Amino acid sequence: MTVNYSGHYDVIVVGAGAMGSAAAYYLARRGKRVLCLERFGVPHNMGSSHGHTRIIRLAYYEDPSYVLLLKRAYELWREIQSEAGEKLLHITGSVDAGPEDSWVFKGSWESAKLHDLPHEVLTGPELRRRHPGYHLPHGHLALLQPDGGFLTPERCIVSYVEAAQKLGAEVHAHEPLLEWEPRENGVRVRTERGVYEAEKLVIAAGAWNGKILDLLEKHAIPERQVLAWLQPTKPEYFQTSSFPVFNLLVDEGRFYGFPVFGVPGFKFGKYHHLEEIVEPDGYDREVHDYDEELLRGFAEKYFPDGSGATMDLQTCMFTNTEDGHFVIDVHPEYEQVSFASPCSGHGFKFASVVGEILADLADNGITRHDINLFRVDRLLEKERYSLAGREAVSNGAVNGASGAFRRKKDLRPFW
Repeated sequence: MTVNYSGHYDVIVVGAGAMGSAAAYYLARRGKRVLCLERFGVPHNMGSSHGHTRIIRLAYYEDPSYVLLLKRAYELWREIQSEAGEKLLHITGSVDAGPEDSWVFKGSWESAKLHDLPHEVLTGPELRRRHPGYHLPHGHLALLQPDGGFLTPERCIVSYVEAAQKLGAEVHAHEPLLEWEPRENGVRVRTERGVYEAEKLVIAAGAWNGKILDLLEKHAIPERQVLAWLQPTKPEYFQTSSFPVFNLLVDEGRFYGFPVFGVPGFKFGKYHHLEEIVEPDGYDREVHDYDEELLRGFAEKYFPDGSGATMDLQTCMFTNTEDGHFVIDVHPEYEQVSFASPCSGHGFKFASVVGEILADLADNGITRHDINLFRVDRLLEKERYSLAGREAVSNGAVNGASGAFRRKKDLRPFW
């Protein structure tokens, strides 16, 4: 197929999902000529940014350093919802709970104290009296933080895309990427529909990042995830006004959930479900009886008033690093290339501020935000390259570079 040169841009963004759509908007707002390429539709249900709701919480047990980014994320979510003229951020409060000495409860409590966040500590019975949908064990403690809630992911993405388009950004859906290559003054990108050049490239392709960037191939691991929506038998307990979003560590594992919204059911899932490592282009998207049984068993034990008839079941993907933290950085060899994700199952809430960070990196190569926790070097330092691999790279076996982009002999879509 003959492909003709199609255009030149300041920045090309690969991915119009959570991070990519936000990056496209913040770059366009800076006056950049932006092209955003999306393999699927806008929005779509093939990755990690669908399912009606995504948790946002300010107390953060994963690491207290996330909290400063979250404060900025809240500001930006409120800005884009004002721009869109629709409610994207819903505040319900959030619950992080588990045994008193558990890392979920203790980590959340420590972050709340460190950053002086308003919060309460409740026992399981105290939480049930306050929010009767919850039936936690007596020995569990819950950190209740009033700023938590949820975002509407599909509408967030559409809002960012529409806002970017208003500022002149081009967004091309159903245009798979074939290859990218660094050039002396920027990058060249080849798709099934054309060839584009730009000064800078931003890669935010979620579960496909490991296919696009060889340096992430071993560190961006997609995983099958399953969500359930069950009809509450006492629906008044599961409304946005009466039911905080949650993260719970119980004997059966770590679970998360939401009030009824978008689907007539109480939504929840188990982190890392069955720990199934998958290929993003060919994983099992069907939900099976054993998936539902696992989730229903949790609901019947801890949320018995929310475990009625099944309303919906869906799959999505997490893309995990070894340490569970994000990857946000400039390419170690090509300073004109920056990237974000994998987000290890807890990234959507940060999409607004990560979009701003990606705009910073593409614009200036640096950001005012502290992203030291997310630098790619921490992962690459753990990886031992074989002598044969080093020789292959030095001999130009991988397109004359470091293997950062698709080999020209293989132009099948990788994203």
